[in-house]
Amino acid sequence: MNRKNDQVNDVILQTAAVIIFFIIIVFSINLFFAGHYSPGGGFIGGLMTAAALVLLLLAFDSKTLAAVLPFDYRKMTALGLVIAMLTSLHSIFWGRPFLTHAYDKFDLPLLGEQTLHTAIAFDLGVYLVVIGVTMTIIQTIGESE
Repeated sequence: MNRKNDQVNDVILQTAAVIIFFIIIVFSINLFFAGHYSPGGGFIGGLMTAAALVLLLLAFDSKTLAAVLPFDYRKMTALGLVIAMLTSLHSIFWGRPFLTHAYDKFDLPLLGEQTLHTAIAFDLGVYLVVIGVTMTIIQTIGESE
């Protein structure tokens, strides 16, 4: 049977994919922020986000995903590399070893005393690189078929 001309009705798959997408994204953000004090961080958070995007790619098609999330994943990779590199080089300008991170404590309303690390900027760079590279590879493979 030729399915190219047939309309595929994947309402259940698409509805479930959208719901599961948001659950995976929330878990990914949790892993990203938990990475400073327990297992997690930019790498696994980026992989989880890429997995959520792949789920949408499977439920819908690449044109729909590009219309809903118009990201250039190659530019995302470059931005992540720049953020990670600038965060890494930041310590050299202060006379410290490469990749030495700094932190400071802030008193925020309703949240109390919170610590802000420069490592979170490095993790953000890693997060963006992992998403960008993973999605570029998947889209490149998908376009060739």
